[in-house]
Amino acid sequence: MKIKKLKLENFRAYKEETVFEFGNLTTFVGKNDIGKSSILEALDIFFNEGKGTIKIDSNDVNKFARDDGNEEIKISVVFDDLPDTITIDATNPTNLKDEFLLNSDGQLEIIKKYPNGGKEKVFIKAKHPTNPACSDLLLKKNTELKKILETNKLDCEDKTKNAVIRKEIWNNFNNLQLNEIEIDVSKEDAKNIWEQLKNYMPLYALFQSDRKNSDGDNEIQDPLKEAVKQILSNENIRIKFNEIANEVENKLKEVSDRTLKKLREMNPEVANSLNPVIPQAENLKWVDVFKGVSISGDENIPINKRGSGIKRLVLLNFFRAEAERRQQEKNVPNIIYGIEEPETSQHPKHQRMLIEAFKSLSNANNTQIILTTHSPAIVKLLEFEQLKLLKKENGIVEVINIEKNKLPYQSLNEVNFLAFGEADEEYHNELYGYIESEGKLNEYKNGKHTLKYKREKNGKIIEEDNIVLSEFIRHQIHHPENTLNNRFNFEQLQESIKLMRDFIKNKIS
Repeated sequence: MKIKKLKLENFRAYKEETVFEFGNLTTFVGKNDIGKSSILEALDIFFNEGKGTIKIDSNDVNKFARDDGNEEIKISVVFDDLPDTITIDATNPTNLKDEFLLNSDGQLEIIKKYPNGGKEKVFIKAKHPTNPACSDLLLKKNTELKKILETNKLDCEDKTKNAVIRKEIWNNFNNLQLNEIEIDVSKEDAKNIWEQLKNYMPLYALFQSDRKNSDGDNEIQDPLKEAVKQILSNENIRIKFNEIANEVENKLKEVSDRTLKKLREMNPEVANSLNPVIPQAENLKWVDVFKGVSISGDENIPINKRGSGIKRLVLLNFFRAEAERRQQEKNVPNIIYGIEEPETSQHPKHQRMLIEAFKSLSNANNTQIILTTHSPAIVKLLEFEQLKLLKKENGIVEVINIEKNKLPYQSLNEVNFLAFGEADEEYHNELYGYIESEGKLNEYKNGKHTLKYKREKNGKIIEEDNIVLSEFIRHQIHHPENTLNNRFNFEQLQESIKLMRDFIKNKIS
């Protein structure tokens, strides 16, 4: 199962229902405090149910929704790439289609509602039978289903399996009255459906940008030290260590008993005043036995004393390795990595390597990657379809799918301009060159304010022209050796880019 869509409503910045679509690699770009992190954290809340990194509370309710009297947060996830069969009743296999558990688009849609950021209620949005004679079958017990068989005089080949009975009942009604409804699987009789469906859910692992990166952080001190704790939490390993501890305890008692017996022969009073002190197995700190484990460099420099970029790089890959270990242990078919700002503290070379690694990883059948970034450099390493732009107008966040034919000018520099207001010389060159290639340069220049530009040869003025701002900047970019003109500033660069974008949008697109 993979995420197809996420829907947020009344969660932090998202008052109205906002829909996010996902592919194998999805990257959200936008300005600070626009809601990128909320997407990753909402998924952590949904999948890990308070046992992950993020805990939901009343402060997550959108303040404007609360003012309107609506305190219920909704986090919905739509899945595709669904399993061919599932088991929701004992060991009887069935499928989501036969159980009418798919929405109108043929996808599994699970809704979690959190009243005032409290305990979740779980629903499945599905195109489901609403005919009173055969509705709510998923909520009925075996005895109730058999009673419907008897009432309608229906035969069933196996009355011990609820899925078989449900299929028989639905097959014998001509008008199921299929409508898209929300099936409450938080109710007592339906809880088993959700508990069984959770076995098919992907594993979601969140790596945050503000993850601790200090000398004192356990994982930064050394990933292996943190791994020791996780390994020793394994029940089978604890049992083996306890067996060893009990055997050592017995041997120590034998030695102390023999010693005290001999001492008693010589001085009973002293012997009777002594008792062996042997810690019980459950009180032993096995983690201290392995306190010397570490990952160090060639010069034996520990990880926590390396540069912040190296520390974060090691920690990121420790996170990846641990997520894969958890996936294998739980026998979960799919894994989703949510990673905030992978560029943080990273050299440009490592940024490129990380993005290439994420691209490769996302091509695996069972893996999705979700990123957020503030880096124009990261954006340029991705494909259009891997980018989602977040923009906020009048307090409402809009999600823009980055499609080439929807942009005034088809360039990843355009994405950076929209996301971050990024205006650079490369983008200016692209826009100017595009207008020129379309044969519209004279039309663009017509009627625009001009500046005086001095041409030089051997440091002397040989010609002066009145040219438009975009041409003035273009000449300076291509002829930095000419120092006779005042250098354009950032505000002029932004103004020129805006003028060319508007012209392309209105005259060429």
